[in-house]
Amino acid sequence: MRITHYLYNAFVIEADGKKIAIDPGGLMLYFLRLTTLIPKSEWQDITHIFVTHGDPDHYWHADRVAAASNAPVICNRSMLRDTDDGPRMLGPRSKGLTFNTTLNNVNTITPGEFLELDDMVIRGIETRHGPLRIQLGPLHRTIEPGPGERIGWGAIGFEIRLAGKTLVNLGDTLLLRDAWQDIRTPDVLMLPIGGASIGNTMDEEEALEACKTIQPKLVIPCHYNCPAFFSRKYNPANEDRFGKKVEDLGLTCSILHLRESVDL
Repeated sequence: MRITHYLYNAFVIEADGKKIAIDPGGLMLYFLRLTTLIPKSEWQDITHIFVTHGDPDHYWHADRVAAASNAPVICNRSMLRDTDDGPRMLGPRSKGLTFNTTLNNVNTITPGEFLELDDMVIRGIETRHGPLRIQLGPLHRTIEPGPGERIGWGAIGFEIRLAGKTLVNLGDTLLLRDAWQDIRTPDVLMLPIGGASIGNTMDEEEALEACKTIQPKLVIPCHYNCPAFFSRKYNPANEDRFGKKVEDLGLTCSILHLRESVDL
């Protein structure tokens, strides 16, 4: 099994003849570039697409990857809505909560629910996106997730049992210690650590608490030092310090920078 990181929460996982894309989002507003996190050269070979929520940095290219690969999309049931024209997905590039996108193959799941798909067993995990603080110089705005807000829409984590291993990806989430008590010793835990200054996810110390609860064999931190809004490190964190503290817990940590991989 090989896991490759493409910043934010974008991963490609290759194992057992599958090539899974997690959160094929966009690199947003960095020097006015709108581009893809997972390279287009990878799209055609993707076999499954997992979406943790509807923010652009996680979801911007999901329909395009699905069109290029014909891969099924796995997401929270709230990402799909019945309309007069039939079921429609939340529009990846639409403003606000606009459900106007048709995908041919969507598998929905809710927290606590199990889904069996193509020799994988998938469980939905409860997650909660925090408020997003957007600051440009002296100007700032905080957006709270909620019924009428796009931020954090459809938030869900995934436990994926594949090729004899268990992988957990928590997407963008605050610490939910009680909700994660029954996630025990997965082979891999991918979790955010960059929430200290913005508050949209766990920070380093909260991510360490999650590691203590879940006790994974391997920890991969993500969603930190993300280029966005004209900044190279919009979700700042010290990955080396975090990795050392993970190792102090008796766990293994793999720091993956852009396009770096780890083999299991």
